[in-house]
Amino acid sequence: MNRTVIEISELGISDELIDVRSPSEYELDHIPGAKNFPVLNDEERHHVGWTYKNKSAFEAKKIGASIVAKNIATHIEQSFIHKPKHWSPTIYCWRGGQRSGSMSIILRQIGWRAQQLHGGYKAFRKTVIDDTDRISDKLRFVVVCGMTGVGKTRVLESIHAHGGQILDLEDLANHRGSLLGQSPSGPQPSQKRFETQIWDRIRSVDTSEAVFVESESKKIGSLRIPEKLLAAIRSGECLNINASIEERVSRLRQDYEHYLLDPESLETDIVRLRERVGSQTIDQWVEMINQRDWNRFITELLTRYYDPLYDKAMRQNFKKLNTAKNFTLESTSDSSISDFSKRVLTEFKTQNDNR
Repeated sequence: MNRTVIEISELGISDELIDVRSPSEYELDHIPGAKNFPVLNDEERHHVGWTYKNKSAFEAKKIGASIVAKNIATHIEQSFIHKPKHWSPTIYCWRGGQRSGSMSIILRQIGWRAQQLHGGYKAFRKTVIDDTDRISDKLRFVVVCGMTGVGKTRVLESIHAHGGQILDLEDLANHRGSLLGQSPSGPQPSQKRFETQIWDRIRSVDTSEAVFVESESKKIGSLRIPEKLLAAIRSGECLNINASIEERVSRLRQDYEHYLLDPESLETDIVRLRERVGSQTIDQWVEMINQRDWNRFITELLTRYYDPLYDKAMRQNFKKLNTAKNFTLESTSDSSISDFSKRVLTEFKTQNDNR
């Protein structure tokens, strides 16, 4: 007899993972690989909830059942109709209750081997939190340190391209981790989505090998790094990258080109630093922005704001920085970053082999 309910640990046995929650619930976070086929959209879910609260559970169930049945019929007609008889989807909702139960029952009645996820998204969320804490304790991090503009993110990407393990938290957070770190590609994910993506990355890591990660503060933009993961990162070995101020300015002009093309937006964000650096300094920076004096502006921003702030935070949070290996990049070109990354990988692999 085919099983009708599976556990979180068995997720990989199904052909397809279906999230029947509303689109906004799905957008907030979902199990990696899941597709959204809501049995109630956001407006319908609100209407059923309002009826339950203001009228009665019986009235709400009647309305809900009617809408759910229509939506499941639509999904069958538009998306499932050509699925083979042996199709075996796993279906989940918030707690593995009526929404996923309704769809799984109907699909099984047709003849498909539909399974319901026990505990639904809520059980998955607990797994994410517990696994992240457990795995974090096992990871050996190598922290890529260096002042703003030395190319830390590009080093991580190059290490990955050469076969090394990385955890690019800024990529997952869709933010560069600073005042001007907003990504032009769109907003940051939710906190839950950020944590799910971290879990998805670290669960496949080889814990016998080093994982390279960039030095970060507690928050990347508006998102918090999970506490145990942050503690593991901050206890890791460090490597420190140095580059000339000219190289750093040149790199930042490329990395933040979207800001230079939108000086009004840049000015709006810069004036938020008035309390930290003083009105006189802000007025000078705004004048540089208005004159498009980019090299001078970026140099000032680095030397008078970012560098002192970064140096203080690093010395407070990364105790092994004092014993870090120091590297100097004469150039932040792609070829130099590639050569440097291969050197770093070789050095830290040798260290691991000697343990």
